[in-house]
Amino acid sequence: MTTLRSRGEEIRLGADDASPRWTVRVQVAEVWDAVRVSAPPTEPVLAVKVAALAALLPDAAYHDDHVLKLGGIEVLDENASLADAGARDGSIFLLSYRRRRPIR
Repeated sequence: MTTLRSRGEEIRLGADDASPRWTVRVQVAEVWDAVRVSAPPTEPVLAVKVAALAALLPDAAYHDDHVLKLGGIEVLDENASLADAGARDGSIFLLSYRRRRPIR
C-alpha cells in the first residue's frame, strides 16, 4: 500500500468490491492540511474533489470556486476518471481557490 502523509482516516469512494483501488493525496495549501482518498481508477475526479472539499474546507459553498491540479496543471475535465486525468496510485492533487484571495 502506498503511504501518504495526511490526517485521519482515508476517504473511501466507489464500490467496495474486488476491483483495484488507488490511494491519492489531496492537499489544500491554504489550510496546510491533506487527506488520503482511496478510489478505483475509474472514479471521476469531481468525486475526489468534492470529498476532499467536504473534509478540508467544510464551509466551502461551491466546488466550482476551487480548482484541482495534478502536476501543477489544472484538471479541466473533472468528469474524467482518475486514470484518464493522468493520475496514478500515489498521485498528489493540489486543491486551491480558483481566484486569488485578498490578504488581510
